[in-house]
Amino acid sequence: MSREELRHLPAVDELLRHKVVADWGEVLPRPLIVEVVRECIAAGRTQVIAGSAAPTPEEWESLLAAAFTRAQRGLFQRVINATGVILHTNLGRAPLSAAALAAVGEVASGYSNLELDLESGGRGSRHIHGEMLLQRLTGAEAAMVVNNGAAAILLALTALAAGREVILSRGQMIEIGGSFRIPEVLAASGCQLMEVGTTNRTHLRDYERAITANTAALLKVHTSNYMVIGFASSPTGSEMAHLAHSQGLPLIEDLGSGVLIPIEKYGLRHEPTIQEALADGVDLVTCSGDKLLGGPQAGLIIGRKDLVERCRRHPLARALRVGKLTLAALQATLELYLRGEQEQSIPVWHMCTCTAESIHSRAHAVALRLSDMFAGALPVQVAVMAGVSAVGGGSLPGESLPTAVLAITGAGNHAPDRLAQRLRQHTPPVVGRVEDGRLLLDLRTVPPADDAVVTAALAAALTAAPTAASTA
Repeated sequence: MSREELRHLPAVDELLRHKVVADWGEVLPRPLIVEVVRECIAAGRTQVIAGSAAPTPEEWESLLAAAFTRAQRGLFQRVINATGVILHTNLGRAPLSAAALAAVGEVASGYSNLELDLESGGRGSRHIHGEMLLQRLTGAEAAMVVNNGAAAILLALTALAAGREVILSRGQMIEIGGSFRIPEVLAASGCQLMEVGTTNRTHLRDYERAITANTAALLKVHTSNYMVIGFASSPTGSEMAHLAHSQGLPLIEDLGSGVLIPIEKYGLRHEPTIQEALADGVDLVTCSGDKLLGGPQAGLIIGRKDLVERCRRHPLARALRVGKLTLAALQATLELYLRGEQEQSIPVWHMCTCTAESIHSRAHAVALRLSDMFAGALPVQVAVMAGVSAVGGGSLPGESLPTAVLAITGAGNHAPDRLAQRLRQHTPPVVGRVEDGRLLLDLRTVPPADDAVVTAALAAALTAAPTAASTA
């Protein structure tokens, strides 16, 4: 270790005057920039103590730029989804409509009647917001909104069945993302799980035999993130509702995705709608608002008025309640359904209606622009080929739509995995997928206005200097 070298490490103020710091001043807040600079100096000190030379001025510039880039990637930010997965859980699921964004902006910019009864002037309840629209759309007696789908089923079970038995088929004891398991939700709600049937087959008589004086409800869980095919069967919702009502019990159904429209017309497999479940006699339906409904993250509890009211009055309802921004976005989304404008205005359904031909045309245009930027001398092979887009997000397992993808093949510094990494480091990040030795970009999930951003990101990724790893 050289004490002289340690003494010559730059001070914080010195590095803060560096040009690269000024460039990043428009991107990151000043306190964060100062903290990053301090961490870089500490790293330089560790390097010298370990016996290496102190960074040169040029190396300081690279170190700072890399550190600022890492800091920015750690922030919550917009990402361009070029994976083709419409409901991508890791990328925030459903994008909001322009109407929902406008509603959020209007409510966020001032005050609202969140908990004010405008007629009486007295205190109101946030739980009524969205109820009228959900009633109109589904025909339900009542509805309320909580902060996500898991919260909806948790509150329903806690309010209606805590301390008593709830009967559930073994074939419906699902696990969704983040190790969220239905049996554990029942345990957290204070219910006693009564398992009936087998993984692949459960009969109505299995439920009937399991009912005791301690039974509080029958529970039906839609397996929205996987399929059991072959020798499999289970009672219909109407059969279970008839049994439950004959025993004076409610039937609760967790639908997972909040589908309000028949989706077969988009070339997708039938998914039970909220309206169908209620028509079957289900007393309380729970579902998400940010999957196939296409709205913000929320949980919906819809059904009999007396049961919804018990959920509203339960102390847990306050812990699971939603804020004004979610309610504004959800209300605007529901209004689009009432107007019949979901295909044009709700991004999820607009993406589903895009044809493979229209996506092929856009991908071909991106490939041509990229070739022009390199004067026809691209360092990779770029082709437009047929592919499939997934609905994804724990919804419609195995369902896909025909699409066209940009398929990029290269080696060394332009290997697909390295290009994918550099695209993720672009501002804004572009996320694709690597399959069969190719980087695939599916524009179905990219707004057409962002095609130019994807092209620029690809050009930047192709011109990036080789890393140490790529030249080894």
